[in-house]
Amino acid sequence: MATTNWLMSSPTPSVFLHPSGSPRLAFASRKNQTLVKPRVSFLTNVKRRLPVVLSMTATEEGAVKSVLPGNGISIMVNGCTGKMGKAVIKAADSAGVNIVPTSFGSASEAGQTVEVCGKEITVHGPTERQEVLSSVFEKHPELIVVDYTIPTAVNDNAELYSKVGVPFVMGTTGGDRGKLYEAVEKARIYAVISPQMGKQVVAFLAAMEIMAEQFPGAFSGYSLEVMESHQASKLDASGTAKAVISCFQDLGVSYDMDQIQLIRDPKEQVEMVGVPEEHVSGHAFHLYHLTSPDETVSFEFQHNVCGRSIYAEGTVDAVLFLAKKIRLKADQRIYNMIDVLREGNMR
Repeated sequence: MATTNWLMSSPTPSVFLHPSGSPRLAFASRKNQTLVKPRVSFLTNVKRRLPVVLSMTATEEGAVKSVLPGNGISIMVNGCTGKMGKAVIKAADSAGVNIVPTSFGSASEAGQTVEVCGKEITVHGPTERQEVLSSVFEKHPELIVVDYTIPTAVNDNAELYSKVGVPFVMGTTGGDRGKLYEAVEKARIYAVISPQMGKQVVAFLAAMEIMAEQFPGAFSGYSLEVMESHQASKLDASGTAKAVISCFQDLGVSYDMDQIQLIRDPKEQVEMVGVPEEHVSGHAFHLYHLTSPDETVSFEFQHNVCGRSIYAEGTVDAVLFLAKKIRLKADQRIYNMIDVLREGNMR
């Protein structure tokens, strides 16, 4: 395979659209592409509208002020031994949110103590989860759980949060997403669920969904090739990539999710993808390449993220958003990062 740096970028998040004219990049061959449904969506059950606030009641204004840093919100970060969990704790601590010194982990992590931002957090294993969570929720009635665990734990964790009735923000990807939404909707609890917590990337995804809705079939007949590079510890395909691909499917492109080319080898990431060596352990580089049937026109969509701060900051915004909804006694339902963006009061 050629060693073209197809996702070269600076260490800051970026989104590009390249029209035809640049040399076509080397991709693995894609054949027998089929349409996959249901589509992955960031705008599910949400009416699109301009995010304009015309007025704010005294109750709403009070709720906004009450969720500002230092106003009693507590979070429990499950998966605190991981890099993403630690990044969220640091961001939450900087925002003045209280960090509960309790977390859930694997059986092998049970009993461990993790120190983050000067706080010692005790990790509990799977066997004592319900008892521990119920106790923590009773002690901290304004508790919001943040989940950055592993794909195989998504459904069990969501069922536990639903059973106890604790609001949560789910940033973990994977699992059975249908069962995830079904369990939370049945429990009627407050939750923010999103496979992508980076606010700017979510805005790009929202624009893609609007384009797919407004111009269905615009890319009919085009072929699609997708590459995504993440740290080796990410086991599943990117939820963001799947969401973008779903938009392309609605735009008329035939593509199977199994055709996503995953780059997880650090050497390939540096030499072929162009990931800075210092960010091999934490990055998200995506490239979507569209080619017309006669190969005379091509488009490229690209977004590159180095580090985890964009996701950690977005997660804290989701926590503050959910706390506001709870204090306003808003609908107890599943929200997403589009809802957080539309709220318009992010830090």
